[in-house]
This record gives sequence, structure tokens and C-alpha cells, in this order.
Amino acid sequence: MSYGLSAALQTALFAALEADTELTSMVGTAVFDTMPTGTTPDIFVALGPEDVVEQADGTSPGANHDLQVTVVTTGTGFLGAKQVAGRVSDILTNEDLSLSRGNLVQLRFRKAKARRDTTDGSRRIDMWFRARVTDDI
Repeated sequence: MSYGLSAALQTALFAALEADTELTSMVGTAVFDTMPTGTTPDIFVALGPEDVVEQADGTSPGANHDLQVTVVTTGTGFLGAKQVAGRVSDILTNEDLSLSRGNLVQLRFRKAKARRDTTDGSRRIDMWFRARVTDDI
């Protein structure tokens, strides 16, 4: 297996988050494929790093993608960030995502870490998901 499905997976994840009306009612258009710089929205979602390992099953090439999605807010307390993080988790684990290449076999929540940034007072929730993908080539 190669890293060949990574772009297709990222595109599908990003599209699912952008298309969800409940999430957009919470964050507007503040869904990014990288951490924004400069002046940031009061609350936003950003796709983060991923680790990928080969996971062929003997019949088709495949990989496990451990990926991070982050919610950041400058608001007081964690409630708003947790509501957004919960919606993101629901979208990613309940959607039937279609990839432009290959197949998403499973996408599951692995863990999360919520913390306050002591330098600027923002709240941050990092969530990790595991996507199992297979390729048709």
C-alpha cells in the first residue's frame, strides 16, 4: 500500500464537515484543512496531522490513517468547543463517506484531549480518528 489514498480521504472528510448544516450553524465557514494563521475566528475546526501504516488484508492493499481533527475557541469555557467537537465526531463516525479513489472501510473515534492554552486563554480539543481504507488498484 502507498500513501495514495490520503488526498482522497482528506477531501472526503473536509467535504463532509463543510456540508453539515448543523456544524456550519455552529462555526460558519470556519472549517480549515490546516491551522489558520493571523486573526482567527472565535471558534473553528481544523484538520491536522495524520500517521499512516500499511494494513493489507491479503486480498487488497490497504492502510490505517490515524488522523487528528482540532476544535479551537477563544470563548470562555469548554462548552462551545465540546458541542462542536461532538458534532464533528458524529459527522465523521456516522457518515458514509465516499472517496474519489479507494474505499473507506471504517472510520472510528479513538481519543480526545481538551486543554486550555495558558499563553492566550483559548480552549483546544484535539480528537483522533482511525480510518481504514482499501484501494482498488
